[in-house]
Amino acid sequence: PSQMHVNLSIYDANGRMVSQLISDVKSAGFHEITWDAHSYASGMYFIRFNADGNMHTQKILLIK
Repeated sequence: PSQMHVNLSIYDANGRMVSQLISDVKSAGFHEITWDAHSYASGMYFIRFNADGNMHTQKILLIK
Protein backbone atom coordinates (compact mmCIF):
# COMPACT_ATOMS: atom_id res chain seq x y z
CA PRO A 1 0.00 0.00 0.00
CA SER A 2 1.24 3.42 -0.95
CA GLN A 3 0.03 6.80 -2.12
CA MET A 4 -1.50 6.57 -5.62
CA HIS A 5 -3.84 8.27 -8.06
CA VAL A 6 -7.44 7.08 -7.63
CA ASN A 7 -10.36 7.56 -10.02
CA LEU A 8 -13.91 6.55 -9.03
CA SER A 9 -16.73 7.12 -11.55
CA ILE A 10 -20.38 6.13 -11.97
CA TYR A 11 -21.71 5.07 -15.41
CA ASP A 12 -25.26 4.43 -16.56
CA ALA A 13 -26.38 1.29 -18.42
CA ASN A 14 -25.56 2.96 -21.77
CA GLY A 15 -21.94 3.50 -20.76
CA ARG A 16 -22.17 7.26 -20.23
CA MET A 17 -20.36 8.70 -17.21
CA VAL A 18 -22.98 10.28 -14.95
CA SER A 19 -20.76 11.24 -12.02
CA GLN A 20 -17.07 11.36 -11.21
CA LEU A 21 -16.81 10.92 -7.48
CA ILE A 22 -13.07 11.25 -7.14
CA SER A 23 -10.00 11.82 -9.26
CA ASP A 24 -7.17 12.59 -6.89
CA VAL A 25 -4.05 11.24 -5.24
CA LYS A 26 -4.93 9.38 -2.04
CA SER A 27 -2.76 8.00 0.72
CA ALA A 28 -2.89 4.36 1.74
CA GLY A 29 -5.67 3.49 4.18
CA PHE A 30 -9.44 3.51 4.49
CA HIS A 31 -11.45 6.15 2.63
CA GLU A 32 -15.22 6.62 2.44
CA ILE A 33 -17.10 8.34 -0.39
CA THR A 34 -20.85 8.96 -0.61
CA TRP A 35 -22.72 9.22 -3.91
CA ASP A 36 -25.68 11.62 -3.68
CA ALA A 37 -28.00 9.92 -6.19
CA HIS A 38 -31.19 11.91 -5.49
CA SER A 39 -31.19 13.43 -9.00
CA TYR A 40 -30.68 10.12 -10.84
CA ALA A 41 -33.36 7.72 -12.05
CA SER A 42 -33.78 4.26 -10.59
CA GLY A 43 -31.95 1.61 -12.55
CA MET A 44 -28.68 -0.17 -13.10
CA TYR A 45 -25.38 1.70 -12.81
CA PHE A 46 -21.74 0.69 -12.88
CA ILE A 47 -18.98 1.84 -10.55
CA ARG A 48 -15.52 1.98 -12.11
CA PHE A 49 -12.58 2.17 -9.71
CA ASN A 50 -9.09 2.75 -11.08
CA ALA A 51 -6.01 2.95 -8.84
CA ASP A 52 -2.74 3.33 -10.75
CA GLY A 53 -3.86 1.09 -13.62
CA ASN A 54 -5.68 -1.55 -11.53
CA MET A 55 -9.29 -1.25 -12.71
CA HIS A 56 -12.36 -2.80 -11.07
CA THR A 57 -15.98 -2.50 -12.17
CA GLN A 58 -19.05 -3.33 -10.11
CA LYS A 59 -22.73 -3.33 -11.07
CA ILE A 60 -25.12 -1.59 -8.67
CA LEU A 61 -28.90 -1.13 -8.65
CA LEU A 62 -30.38 2.21 -7.59
CA ILE A 63 -33.90 1.81 -6.19
CA LYS A 64 -35.95 4.80 -5.10
